[in-house]
Amino acid sequence: MNVLHLSAVKNWGGGEHHIENLYKELLDTNPEINNIILCAKDAAFHNRLKTTKINFETGIRKLKIDLRYVLKINTICKTQNIELIHIHDPIALQLAIISDKIFKLPPFVFSKKTSFKIKQRKKTLYKYNYLKIKKILCVSKETQRVCEKAITDHKKLITIYHGTNLKTKSTQTPFNLREKFNITPDKKIIGNIANHIRAKHLDTWIDIANRIVNDEKRDDFIFIQIGEYTNRTDALLQRVKTLKLENHMMFLGYTTNASNFISQFDISVMTSQSEGIPQFIYESMYHKTPIVSTNVGGIPEIIDHNSNGLLANTYDDETLTKQVFALSNQPELQQQFIEKAHKKLIANFTTSKMAQETLKVYETVIKACKKK
Repeated sequence: MNVLHLSAVKNWGGGEHHIENLYKELLDTNPEINNIILCAKDAAFHNRLKTTKINFETGIRKLKIDLRYVLKINTICKTQNIELIHIHDPIALQLAIISDKIFKLPPFVFSKKTSFKIKQRKKTLYKYNYLKIKKILCVSKETQRVCEKAITDHKKLITIYHGTNLKTKSTQTPFNLREKFNITPDKKIIGNIANHIRAKHLDTWIDIANRIVNDEKRDDFIFIQIGEYTNRTDALLQRVKTLKLENHMMFLGYTTNASNFISQFDISVMTSQSEGIPQFIYESMYHKTPIVSTNVGGIPEIIDHNSNGLLANTYDDETLTKQVFALSNQPELQQQFIEKAHKKLIANFTTSKMAQETLKVYETVIKACKKK
């Protein structure tokens, strides 16, 4: 089986992490499958793949619709005898459709990795309902529910949770947070890992810190945020300065193997306004760090409120703050949460399970197309 994975994004995030995990898992369990990744040349994903042994090609994508990337799709399909194209983001989908119109490509499988609604516009609906797409892999049941409002053929939709890679777990970090920033044992580290994009709504993260530090006059909490800077970063840092939180909040920017730091957090706090299911939640479950999160996307499918974590509505920094206080004061509750969360993760949400479920989809699609 020869499978081409398409990524056209410029940044590195959970979606690209999923591609990497899927590739590695299939290499371990099914080495007879030839997986090739096509990524945008000189983008963050390309730079990361260069440090690995993953089989990849690059396509130039200076513009949103770049015909050089379109041509590269066809070249790989012809030279590598590609039987299936797995598309991992909406831009790549659009480029694949253009390439198919010109060259007639193999069948598509598309991964929907967020719970963003599909816009009810003619061109958008045409793209997501394109006949060459044989299956749409949804990252959560909520994502599948969202897709049902725009996808005509609901039989194409299937939920496959991405999960976490148990084989790559480590707690090794280039430095210890408490030692580097002189954080005394009596202070609690509230951690967050997220790129500085709209979906993560890090303003809520700052609002929580403001309530704890300025309103409640507590100086025993330190907030550490790890994630790639974007054009939203300056505004976030300015808010921190305006609220005089510089001594209580640290932004570390993009950090290699950021999840390794999670075991050093006392509590993981997620403030997203939109999600599929973030890797930060999976990784916190693995590293046995208790979780407080907004209840968006597929997060409530893996975090059961008051059972293995605490959930609040989007933008509700008041409730999230109360939950941080409640959890930090109850070590027995923390232990209950982390034990249940870890057990649920191991049983249901691993990349090995994700890879085998994805492989079954590949086999079904290829078999069906060969019959026609």
